[in-house]
Amino acid sequence: MPFALVLDGPHGPVVHATTPAAEEAGVRPGLRAVDARAVCPSLRVDEADPRGDEAALLDLALWARRWCPWTAVDGPGGIAMDVTGSTHLQGGEAAMLEEIGGRLAGLGLSCRLAIAPTRGAAWALARFGTGREICDAPDLAARTGPLPVRALRLGEDTALLLRRLGIRTVDDLSAVPRLSLARRFARAEAGDNPLVRLDQMMGRLPEPLHCPDEPPRFLARAVLSEPMLDPTPLLPALAGELCAMLAAKGFGARRVMLALFRSDGAVSSVEAATARATRDPLHLARLFEGKLERLDPGFGFDLVTLGATGAEELRSRQPGLDSRRDEGEELARFVDRVSARFGPQALLRPGFQESHIPERREAWTPALGPQPPLPPVPHAPRPLRLFDPPEEVQVVYAVPEGPPAQFVWRRMTHRVTRFAGPERIAPEWWRDRPGTRLRDYYRVEDHTGRRFWLYREGVVGDGRGGTPRWFMHGAFA
Repeated sequence: MPFALVLDGPHGPVVHATTPAAEEAGVRPGLRAVDARAVCPSLRVDEADPRGDEAALLDLALWARRWCPWTAVDGPGGIAMDVTGSTHLQGGEAAMLEEIGGRLAGLGLSCRLAIAPTRGAAWALARFGTGREICDAPDLAARTGPLPVRALRLGEDTALLLRRLGIRTVDDLSAVPRLSLARRFARAEAGDNPLVRLDQMMGRLPEPLHCPDEPPRFLARAVLSEPMLDPTPLLPALAGELCAMLAAKGFGARRVMLALFRSDGAVSSVEAATARATRDPLHLARLFEGKLERLDPGFGFDLVTLGATGAEELRSRQPGLDSRRDEGEELARFVDRVSARFGPQALLRPGFQESHIPERREAWTPALGPQPPLPPVPHAPRPLRLFDPPEEVQVVYAVPEGPPAQFVWRRMTHRVTRFAGPERIAPEWWRDRPGTRLRDYYRVEDHTGRRFWLYREGVVGDGRGGTPRWFMHGAFA
C-alpha cells in the first residue's frame, strides 16, 4: 500500500517522506498532498513527527555506542561513528558491518553502511554506494571520484549550480582549478563550499565528530547476603539513595523501575510513573504499595535495584514566606498514588488537540501523560458551553444563505435581534468521510438578551445532501 508522511506547508500539507511503493507510484518528498493523491489515488497519508524522529535517532545513536565510544547524529536519518581502534573487537571491518546490519535488522530497520578513512567519504559511500562499502586510504580517490557532486553533502542549490556548469562528479570538480572555485564560492558557507567539502572528503581538512554526552543514569542497588522473600523494607533506603543521586545532578524522576533478582536467576520488575518530576524518597516508595505482593519470590531475592528510567531536570524551589507548599505538587502526588494503584486510565484530565472542528479541540487524556500544548486561539470568540452532540433547531430565515430570523429550540421560540457571522468551518478531509458538509456559524442574540452559537450544516446546491439543517452548538455566558 503506498504510504506517505506529510507536514503542514504554506499552501497545505506537503509530503515529507514516502515508502518505496509510493515512490514507484510517482510520489516524491516536497509534493503537495493534494497533488500526490491525484498522482496516486490509493495513497494513505498520515502526519509526520519530526521531533519524535529526531529523538528516536538520538536514542539510536546512543544505542550504537556498543560498537565504539564516539557516535553522533549525522543529518536526517544518518548516524556517524568513529570506529578507530574498535574494529578488531568485532573481528574486522567486514564483520563489524555485518554485526551492525544484523542488529538493526532485528529492530526492523533497514540501513546502508560504509567504512572509510574520512567522515565525508563514509557519508558519500553509504548513500551512493552499494550499501555495504569498505574503503581504504589508498583507494579513497578512486572510489569517491565517480560519485555525483551531491555526495559532497552540498545543498540543492549549490549542486544544481555545479551541474549547470558541467561539473557532475567528484572527479570533474577535482579537475577544475582551485583558484576559480575559490573565487566563485568565496562568500558561500562552509557547508555549501565545494572546495571545503572536497578537502574534508579527501582528508585534507579535519572534521571532528561532536558527540553528545550520554544522559545520566540513576540506579540504586541492594546486594543481599541472604535471600529475602519480602523486599518492602528495602524500598525506603533504595528510594533515599536514588533521590540523592537525582539531587546531585539536578534531576527528578518521572518513571522508576524496581527490579527484583531471584536466587534462581529469574528477574521480576515493577514500574511506576509520576505526573511531575520528583525526588521525594517517601513518595517514590509509596508508589509500589500493593504491587510487590503479586510477585512470586521463589526461594527469595538476593539483588534489588531501583532505577529512574525517565528523568527530567528539576530545579530546587524555595517555599514562600508563609511556608506553604505548591498546591500543584500535592495534586501531582495524589495523581501518582491513584494511578499507581488503579492504573493510568483511572484519572483523566481535559486537554486540547490540533483541530479546527470545535468538538474535536477537547479530549480526555491520562493525567500521568504530558500536558498537551495549547492550540492557537481562534480569531472569533467561542462560547464557554458546548452541547455534545449539537441539538437540531427549526429555523425561519429570509434567504436560505442568510442568518436566522427566528428559531425554535427545546420547544421555545427565540426571535433573533442581532447576529454576527457567518464563520465558515470546512470539514477535515483527512479525517471526515467523503460527503461531509461544511458549517456556517452565527453568533445570535434573541429578544431576551441570551446569546447562542448556531450553525447551518451545508449550503443549498452543494450536492452533498438535501436541505441544509440548523443546529445549536453552544451558549455564551
